[in-house]
Amino acid sequence: MRVDNYRGVFDHRLGFGRRPALLVVDFVRAYTTPGAALYAPAVVDAVHATVPLLDEARRAAVPIAFTRVVYANDGRDGGVFVRKVPVLRTLVEGEPLAELVPELTPRPEETVFSKQYPSAFFGTPLGPWLVSQSVDTLLLVGCSTSGCVRATAVDGLQHGYRVMVVRECVGDRDPRPHEASLFDIDSKYGDVVSRDETTAFLRRMAV
Repeated sequence: MRVDNYRGVFDHRLGFGRRPALLVVDFVRAYTTPGAALYAPAVVDAVHATVPLLDEARRAAVPIAFTRVVYANDGRDGGVFVRKVPVLRTLVEGEPLAELVPELTPRPEETVFSKQYPSAFFGTPLGPWLVSQSVDTLLLVGCSTSGCVRATAVDGLQHGYRVMVVRECVGDRDPRPHEASLFDIDSKYGDVVSRDETTAFLRRMAV
């Protein structure tokens, strides 16, 4: 069946809710450092696009959280995931590549969750934290679009949140899974929105 035949079936919009949180997924140095095994230029672009959005979220005083992937030195907490992607075992505490990018340094009052698997919800306190903040809308940025962002978007929907993936502020190692994942998320799990739309929403929150 041609994709065009699905028009009208998968194009419903959730829209922004009343109480958003900004979730910054895995923007760590491993993806932005030239020469690193996980380096992805598109992620560098997404980081730069996120800087002004983070500023807007702070001005609007919405809850903000960051995630980073970090493992025990022997990788035992990574299970099958680190067997499938062994390079992840290098992301241990104290490794500079495992640190969040300096352009998006969290403030003391902002929350940082450590995770070991793709979804920011899996095995972390993210869900209870969002409930405690009375959040109904998840503004989702980060990397990678086809991995941790997509997994978090799916779980966000399953936990009852309006998931808004900000197009300019997500990146991947390859444009093909990036675009396919945005198409899939926008069809079934949330809304893919522009940074301009999201900025306008946050500015209304700040009034």
